[in-house]
Amino acid sequence: MRIVACIKQVPSTNEVRLDPEKHTILRDGRQSVVNPFDAHAVEEAVRLKETCGGTVLAISMGIPAVEELLRDALARGADEAVLLSDRAFAGADTLATSYTLAAGIRRAGPFDLILCGKMAVDGDTAQIGPELAEQLGIPHLTEVDAILSVGEGRVTVSRQGQQGPETVEAALPALLTLTREVNTPRMPTLTGVRRSLTAPFVCWGADDLKADRGRCGLEGSPTQVVRTFVPQRERETVFLSGSPERQAEQMVKIAGEVLA
Repeated sequence: MRIVACIKQVPSTNEVRLDPEKHTILRDGRQSVVNPFDAHAVEEAVRLKETCGGTVLAISMGIPAVEELLRDALARGADEAVLLSDRAFAGADTLATSYTLAAGIRRAGPFDLILCGKMAVDGDTAQIGPELAEQLGIPHLTEVDAILSVGEGRVTVSRQGQQGPETVEAALPALLTLTREVNTPRMPTLTGVRRSLTAPFVCWGADDLKADRGRCGLEGSPTQVVRTFVPQRERETVFLSGSPERQAEQMVKIAGEVLA
């Protein structure tokens, strides 16, 4: 079995820096970590390898500094890693990102299962997984909190549906998006860290993928941010005086002005 784990770079703090001209998130590699939901995808991929056999490929699209995050995935048990990095990929929305990831996965070769985090904590769209599955023409299951079985060309999972917990299955190859409840990620071992330094690692650009540049990056993104701004936050302290009835009247008036 060949399992693909998709990971994404996100800021390690709540501060997100924006490009003032393109209105896209600036990703310069400083204070970046693996998207927390994707860490669970890497862990689940390694667990499946340990129980079912096979190999794990970690893949990401981003700037060259993302290599460090992929090396961390290798240290945690992934067998090989692919970084998709090119200026042509910059400024991508979810559709352009899923197109590029799909091209990278196709180039990487046959796969049985793709695991993604439920969403990225800096975007919260939860669109990449389903869009990637559609790009590849495979079934997908979202909100997976447990993989119950994999074998005989099918995967069975427990997931959170609109009416509550569900047990569903899909034919392989398939894509799953995972919640945090699926597992607890392990820490890298010293052996894993040493192995990660020499494990197979490649970096591919747009030409390597034979990608349509018109579908990559900012040019290939139908979602465009036309303006960004920092909300103005002002506080004013108001002291109420008089009888309780008078103070209540003042509170009602202030509430009406705020909600108007």
